[in-house]
Amino acid sequence: MVRQARSIPALSAIETFARFTFVRVNDMNSVWIVDDDRSIRWVLEKALAREEIPYKSFGTAAEVLAALDSATQPPQVLVSDIRMPGESGLALLSKVKARFPQMPVIIMTAYSDLESAVAAFQGGAFEYLPKPFDVDQAVELVRRAIDESAHQAGAVEELSSVPEILGQAPAMQEVFRAIGRLAQSHATVLINGESGTGKELVARALHRHSPRKDAPFIAINTAAIPRDLLESELFGHERGAFTGAQTMRRGRFEQAEGGTLFLDEIGDMPAELQTRLLRVLSDGNFYRVGGHQPIKANVRVIAATHQNMEDRVRQGLFREDLFHRLNVIRLRLPPLRERREDIPSLAKHFISLSAQELGVEAKRLSDGTLKYLQSLDFPGNVRQLENLCHWLTVMAPGQTVEVADLPPELKDQPTREQPANWGDALMAEADRAIAQHPGEVFDMLSRDFERILIRRALSATGGRRIEAAQLLGIGRNTITRKIQELGLEEPDHA
Repeated sequence: MVRQARSIPALSAIETFARFTFVRVNDMNSVWIVDDDRSIRWVLEKALAREEIPYKSFGTAAEVLAALDSATQPPQVLVSDIRMPGESGLALLSKVKARFPQMPVIIMTAYSDLESAVAAFQGGAFEYLPKPFDVDQAVELVRRAIDESAHQAGAVEELSSVPEILGQAPAMQEVFRAIGRLAQSHATVLINGESGTGKELVARALHRHSPRKDAPFIAINTAAIPRDLLESELFGHERGAFTGAQTMRRGRFEQAEGGTLFLDEIGDMPAELQTRLLRVLSDGNFYRVGGHQPIKANVRVIAATHQNMEDRVRQGLFREDLFHRLNVIRLRLPPLRERREDIPSLAKHFISLSAQELGVEAKRLSDGTLKYLQSLDFPGNVRQLENLCHWLTVMAPGQTVEVADLPPELKDQPTREQPANWGDALMAEADRAIAQHPGEVFDMLSRDFERILIRRALSATGGRRIEAAQLLGIGRNTITRKIQELGLEEPDHA
């Protein structure tokens, strides 16, 4: 169900008649809504009517296509769900974009995974709106779409039954959107993220949803190969180039011809090889070790590192010019502790995969176990959680996994600090305030409470107010007003 950030005021009978008459008689329906969920349509209808944006609603893709055939003018914006009876929203998107390439299409879905985001953007969608959404955010998005005149176009890709990358957290939705927007690009990408956050998984997704998807994806960990061998690994060598080089060898750049070369842990690349890599990125040519003929490199480079590259540059450990060559598009992958809401779905997914791999019945994680896992920091991030789920599939004694069944090192690990009963802590603070600040208690504690909530929500969304408001269940205008009232114009995100 959609969360409404602000209540929709009741309209008077005359106002209702005037607005809805305007919607019906206007030949140019600005916004068409298609969703089989009647409640979603109702909320969007009321929000658009409140903003005096003409609209028309449909329950299926077939109804929309029939209306397009008979309409004198197409809508300015189409807002469509993905999964509906009959044709899907993605199939509708494909047909609409084939007839009206410039029409903005906003895709809604409750299935917020990478495949949905990429398929929507590849099909030419203007934006991807995961449910539940903030009504203010949806209206703002519609207004932006109305003003938009040119949009991307591309091929629609079918959704697979198993999502490539899971993530409901706002930070992961940003990653999905970025991958979708990069789907038709050849741009160099730099992925930043702690160990175990899934950097190679994102690199493979970028490749699989790119024009190079039918060519090779070659990955190399530049920190795992000895310095003396790394040059030959990357660029290959000619026969006799050095002792033991008895045959010519093609390097990773040649192996990735026409495709994608993923350079993991690029921040640890030796200085002399940084110079050679810069030359390849600059002029597109390289030489095998011991070779004299230049070889043209038709390769998209995606680099990844867990390190702060700006610090590496300042310390003189990484070439600044190479950094700027790599840093064309940067993606930051959040650590698992910044997306705790994703832990239950990830854990269930990994438990299911492990059960399939081992040919056993999938175990069930109790609610208490899931809550406990959400309290852990997981320094090894998603990879650590995946390994844990495999361990539990093998080692947990029963079909239902309780906290007691977890490995000893996790049971002994400090959890995220949470008061056993925050109500008791509040009572103690209220007693102190009543004694020290009589007459000011309610206003003082209420403001402190709101200030803490807004700061933590802004911290969780990287300062993005609309998403922070969505997390709190309030409207965009409300959070803007509260930030001003509480003096949070420059909130502390530490």
